[in-house]
Amino acid sequence: MDVPELTPERLREGLERESYFTNVRVETAMLLAVRLGKPLLAEGPAGAGKTEIAKVLAAILDAELVRLQCYEGLDEARALYEWNYQKQLLRIQSDRGAERGWEDVAHDVFSRDYLLERPLLRAISSTRPVVLLVDEIDKADEEFEAFLLEILSDFQVTVPELGTIRAERRPVVVLTSNRARELSEALRRRCLHVFVDFPSPSVEAAIVARKVPGLDGDLARHVARFVAGLRRLDLRKAPSIAETLDFARALQALGVRELDPAAVRSAAGLLLKHEEDLRKAEPKTSALVNGARGGEPPNG
Repeated sequence: MDVPELTPERLREGLERESYFTNVRVETAMLLAVRLGKPLLAEGPAGAGKTEIAKVLAAILDAELVRLQCYEGLDEARALYEWNYQKQLLRIQSDRGAERGWEDVAHDVFSRDYLLERPLLRAISSTRPVVLLVDEIDKADEEFEAFLLEILSDFQVTVPELGTIRAERRPVVVLTSNRARELSEALRRRCLHVFVDFPSPSVEAAIVARKVPGLDGDLARHVARFVAGLRRLDLRKAPSIAETLDFARALQALGVRELDPAAVRSAAGLLLKHEEDLRKAEPKTSALVNGARGGEPPNG
């Protein structure tokens, strides 16, 4: 197995270069996933930065990022391969009239030239380094999960018309889950596991400062503390890190220099995307802002 070279120093340098702020536990999981050649299963709330793990690893390893977005009803054809039926039909029609038997025609139209590679086959058949991101595996059904487990065990695919295609270079595999359903124990056994939670207010403030240049340092810290307070509420959808950044950019665009309830209300739609969440947060806005400006956010 061709294992990409990744040292702790190279990983840390890459994380810094890509502005990905995380903790030692996640760093160690990323390093071991590459060094051991094991799939990495990252679980946690939506928007906490799980998908970024694969993107950052691809950048650090100078690898192609191949993404399989999972959804209910995803099947093998959409994930693995399909035949290009229109192209095959055109070729058959062009051969009509020529003195060629079906075996000769079939040999041509069932070749790699007529195969549509979906993410799994693309990741397996690539000759260059690949990071395969299987995003939101919890949204796919259990049958697809079992199929995926078989692929990840052997890193080979059998196409009846072509034979078995084996990975020349095993991809680095990252699976993410928002825990919409429980994953099988078989899949968990196959993977390294790491829980990716929202960052602490101090770390999120550093992310805001890095990603929103020019924003006042105190305002960045207050924004991070305010969002942390929102996440402690019983919301339908807690604000993601990306939404924190959108909120900070909106405050900057509006010329806000100090966090206050009026400023929050002017851009609240960037943090909370459901009306019931907006109604729930409204009566707590002043207390959350005061907590953000004076220290750690309140608990409720």
